[in-house]
Amino acid sequence: MGTAFVLSLALSAVVGFALGVFGGGGSILAVPILVYVTGIAPSAAVGMSLAIVGATSLTASYAHHRKGRVRPRVALLFGGSGIATAFLAARLTHRVSGAVLMISFATLMLVVGIAMFASARSVNDERDEVPRRHPNLIPAFLAGAGVGAITGFLGVGGGFLVVPALIAFTGLGMRDAIGTSLLVIAINSAAGFLGHLHADELNLGLVVPFTLAAVIGGAIGERVARSLSLARLRSGFALFVILVGIAVAALAITGTHPSREPRSSLVPRGYVGPSAGHPTAGTP
Repeated sequence: MGTAFVLSLALSAVVGFALGVFGGGGSILAVPILVYVTGIAPSAAVGMSLAIVGATSLTASYAHHRKGRVRPRVALLFGGSGIATAFLAARLTHRVSGAVLMISFATLMLVVGIAMFASARSVNDERDEVPRRHPNLIPAFLAGAGVGAITGFLGVGGGFLVVPALIAFTGLGMRDAIGTSLLVIAINSAAGFLGHLHADELNLGLVVPFTLAAVIGGAIGERVARSLSLARLRSGFALFVILVGIAVAALAITGTHPSREPRSSLVPRGYVGPSAGHPTAGTP
């Protein structure tokens, strides 16, 4: 068992932990981990990220559901509107180079990190609800479709967009929005993952252990969220996301790329790399 594999497992648990605490944001670390730590090609990392994030979010959403913090009808409306866009956007991932994909991802990380840091001051751990109002269906549907496209193309759950959209357009309270967003992420991730299956470059042998680590991290995060200050956690995590985004941008711009195949120490026995008919994104 190589050092990179162990480190990837630990970082997958961090991704799950962030999902369990914030209901979003943690998934944005999954692709950089798979690319720069595990050594997976960017386009394959997007598909693998969707499997890991989707399974973790579904598991975490069940814990929130038991506490009455998931609104299934709202999740089906918001997530259902993103199914088609997630699937179609996933098909586009393999049509762009790895460098363009990672620069786009780094840009998203910087935007999300800054937004999370700016909003952390307004997070009130005691305020669980906002005034109820009738859902604004058309904006909710359009927002869900947009989040689905981002999920499919870049392999992120989009919880950082789903939570504020649910609050703005459906009138959910903060904690209900976090729980419901996890189910939305699971729906969009499943659609995006199906869109990536045609590529024949997904290493499912690595998806399983990384997903288990993320699920365990998510369970811990959900428990930790009950007792710690969400504002302080959110600020620290936002700064971390910004730093990682800067690093990813620098690596992508300077042309520093990992190997196009998973590192040999991480490849399960019997794994065959991408077929000749489906070259890795960015391969000449």
